[in-house]
Amino acid sequence: MTAFKAIVIRELLRFLHQRERFLAALVRPLVWLFIFGAGFRAALGLSIIPPYETYIKYETYIVPGLCAMIVLFNAMQSSLSMVYDREMGSMRLLLTAPVPRWWILLAKLIASAFVSVLQCVVFLVIAWMFDIRMPLGGYGAVLPALFLVGLMLGAMGLFLSSMITRLQNFAGVMNFVIFPMFFLSTALYPLWRMQENAPHIASVVVWNPFTYAVELVRFALYQKLELNALIWVCACTCGFFLLSLWGYDPGKSLFSRKVR
Repeated sequence: MTAFKAIVIRELLRFLHQRERFLAALVRPLVWLFIFGAGFRAALGLSIIPPYETYIKYETYIVPGLCAMIVLFNAMQSSLSMVYDREMGSMRLLLTAPVPRWWILLAKLIASAFVSVLQCVVFLVIAWMFDIRMPLGGYGAVLPALFLVGLMLGAMGLFLSSMITRLQNFAGVMNFVIFPMFFLSTALYPLWRMQENAPHIASVVVWNPFTYAVELVRFALYQKLELNALIWVCACTCGFFLLSLWGYDPGKSLFSRKVR
């Protein structure tokens, strides 16, 4: 537990000292919410679909997707720091500590998820101040959903960081992963609309793990449980974390070849 606490505190302090990272994490979703949301409001009509019980504004619809986007960007930033630590040598020292490797990676994963939740809370407060509001109880119910999504996307980032050796290479991979996952999901458009207008894209959206992350957050904001989304998120979290353990195993030829 001492090692766990030290790793979590280190990650939180790193985040607090990087104020630009915090501001950048909020600017992206706020631009989508207030600028793109206002522009798309007239073009995209929304029917009454679960979990909504009445017609909603487009800005209200995209709030869950923007929360998931905050988590996704933070997960990639956290993974970027892993690549940086490995280049500087601190990650290698950490992995040789007399602590199980899975425990070290789990601590970094939990710290990243916790930071993501804090960022989303600030974003939801700003949205509330501009009259984009959810049911009051949903603000409490969404916290565990955001944490689970943070674990899933953080585990995915851990796996990517184990496969990439150079800091400059990871920046390109971030864009290759983030934007397809975000746009090929239900973050900005409901699935039924894509099924009507672009069924081939809708078939990709159905297999995108980020889609289920968005829907888990969306239903949680309305104090409802989307069981299918919960199963997908938990399964992907376990799968990505196991792949991360494999990637950071120095006994594997892939990792041992990269750290040399």
